[in-house]
Amino acid sequence: MMLNILKTTLFIILVPGTVLYLVPSWILHRTGRVLSLRGWGLPGLVPLCAELVFLLSSAWHFAVTGKGIPAAIDPPRRFVSKGFYRWMRNPMYVGALLILIGEWYLSFSRLLALYTLAVFLCFQLFVVLYEEPVLTKKFGPAYSCYHREVPRWIPRFRL
Repeated sequence: MMLNILKTTLFIILVPGTVLYLVPSWILHRTGRVLSLRGWGLPGLVPLCAELVFLLSSAWHFAVTGKGIPAAIDPPRRFVSKGFYRWMRNPMYVGALLILIGEWYLSFSRLLALYTLAVFLCFQLFVVLYEEPVLTKKFGPAYSCYHREVPRWIPRFRL
């Protein structure tokens, strides 16, 4: 279990760290924009904080429940439908998009908005063309039922 937590931590630093911090920082630096809480910027912190909760909770479930990491190089060995996965199939991707939206809101950078859209399109293509077919093949009827019942991007809350 500790090895999975360590690998998940490394993955989060490298992949989401690059997509959500390094690239946006480079974009903002190149365009002369900065993240700012002046004016109406405070609501931009909401998606940033939500992302941390989504990311950490989802990563925990991948490492502990799924016995793997949230990456194709070492996917979970067990099907994960706990935590935020009860309400949507892709909480980590949604969380990543929320942080990019928050960064855009705090900077109002058009280039960052385009980057956010490009990231969403990449997520959509990856999920539809690779991830969902692989999960259907790997977990069979359990994933097929989950796929029918749980939405991909917008959460459906049930008690």
